[in-house]
Amino acid sequence: MKQTVYTASPESQQIHVWRLNPTGELTLLQVVDVPGQVQPMVISPDKRYLYVGVRPEFRVITYRISPDEGTLTFEAEAALPGSPTHISTDHQGKFLFSGSYGAGCVSVTPLNDGIPGKVVDVVEGLDGCHSANISPDNRTLLVPALKQDRICLFTVSDDGKLVAQTPAELTTVEGAGPRHMAFHPNHQFAYSVNELNGTVDVWALNSPNGKIECIQTLDIMPPDFADTRWAADIHITPDGRHLYTCDRTASIVTVFSVSEDGSVLAVEGFHPTETQPRGFNIDHSGKFLIAAGQKSHHISVHAIEGAQGLLRDVGRYAVGQGPMWVVIDAR
Repeated sequence: MKQTVYTASPESQQIHVWRLNPTGELTLLQVVDVPGQVQPMVISPDKRYLYVGVRPEFRVITYRISPDEGTLTFEAEAALPGSPTHISTDHQGKFLFSGSYGAGCVSVTPLNDGIPGKVVDVVEGLDGCHSANISPDNRTLLVPALKQDRICLFTVSDDGKLVAQTPAELTTVEGAGPRHMAFHPNHQFAYSVNELNGTVDVWALNSPNGKIECIQTLDIMPPDFADTRWAADIHITPDGRHLYTCDRTASIVTVFSVSEDGSVLAVEGFHPTETQPRGFNIDHSGKFLIAAGQKSHHISVHAIEGAQGLLRDVGRYAVGQGPMWVVIDAR
């Protein structure tokens, strides 16, 4: 398996392209100067394109991915209705979703043979919209509105319109601030990290009464932590055995073990990482976690080891200024 890592650095307006070697070392392949402050990124389901959201001119830029080298070539760009905080696609590569924290909205852009077109739907009134997450069955878009302590639920129509479901939302505890989400590979459970109170919620997607229900909430911070909680990102290993979250104030990654069926989390440990880790990701082998330090201007590679999924430092690399997004391609 050949893996390519892409890191986005908005302050220097760059994407760094790396080859991830089997032992965890990174080799720099390319530095792309982006026409704007590049933040969220996502790879198309068919792995042909890397989509990146930029500001202050709000748009999505499409780069073609070389199937041999993983390097990038500019392909196209399309306007977005608000500053893109998070972008994602459906599993079939028909639509691109953009959540905008500043504009409080989520938008839908059709993908025509992989190329974004004009926005076909915008839902506003989502204060602090921080991500847009398509369910494993490709039927439900879950959209956390951080400032409203809710996750809105939409059905995506065939023409890209967002139709509110019944019930139309999931609610967290007051002041939680739901932000990013991950799904268990068995498709039965989702996990959301809450930025403001530093917790992670476990959601049963197919509860006995037919609703999405929160079945567990766990603290992601050490017991002696007394500073401001500022959680950022969440990811699960491909085998579903280990879940990770990060906090920017403490600059740590929290390690969770996951029960075999995905329903129960347990804290296994806390690992220091780059200063202010705004984003991280896990490689497709489930062996490495790569974290970006927004204030350190470096990325760190951590090996995932043992039954607990604890982390071991493998390498550290300078990138552009203010790195905050990591995505990984595998072929």
